[in-house]
Amino acid sequence: MTSTQSRVLDRHRTASPGAAVPLPRPPAPSPLTTRRTRLAGRWRYDRASGEWEWSEEMAELHGLPADGPGPCTEVLVAAQHPDDRPRTVDALSAAVTGAEAFCLEVRLRSECGADRRVLFLGEPQLDADGTVTAVEGMVVEVPRPAGGTADRVAELETEVTQLRTAMASRAPIEQAKGVLMLLTGCGDQVAFDLLAHISSHTHRKVREVAVDLVASASGHGTLPDDIRAILRDACPPDRRVP
Repeated sequence: MTSTQSRVLDRHRTASPGAAVPLPRPPAPSPLTTRRTRLAGRWRYDRASGEWEWSEEMAELHGLPADGPGPCTEVLVAAQHPDDRPRTVDALSAAVTGAEAFCLEVRLRSECGADRRVLFLGEPQLDADGTVTAVEGMVVEVPRPAGGTADRVAELETEVTQLRTAMASRAPIEQAKGVLMLLTGCGDQVAFDLLAHISSHTHRKVREVAVDLVASASGHGTLPDDIRAILRDACPPDRRVP
């Protein structure tokens, strides 16, 4: 896996047309955002360029200073306990070459010598031909539970389910937002608001609306009449949905 250095993302920066969509904060409401005692960061590895993108929380978890080297494979692996590094490298390689998702519990080293346990989660992103174009994921700090091992296992299982659900929903929503931005000429937030508006008026979940939009735009499905009607009102005359 290429280890080209990249940048720590500024969450307040506005993406230029055609630029990659900045990695968002973990979804809310969620235990990940309501517990102030731990961090949850997002990351993305672009297969074509070999570049990494990390959220500010991801950089903080790995001790990456703002004026230091950018995120890369070496920084990611070096921050982990030596015994956990082989599993991480194997998981990343399998995600890139075999489109295999993963969820690992690993230990991050700290300056004080105490290991910080985190969940390291990754999901491959595929193009229309099924080729892996990128791997996206999260690293979530795991608090030390007051209960026993059984409580810890139950908590981790619940958290993994929440993370996978959130990430599975995010991909089609981001793609649908891109479709709406092209159709209407709007920005990122307006595109999401339009998705929510369609969801509310058609009594469908936002993800279901997003999947229908992406399928129609890629020629793999037909847009339902009620969604089409709303889009006709939202689109400029020269961009109306056929």
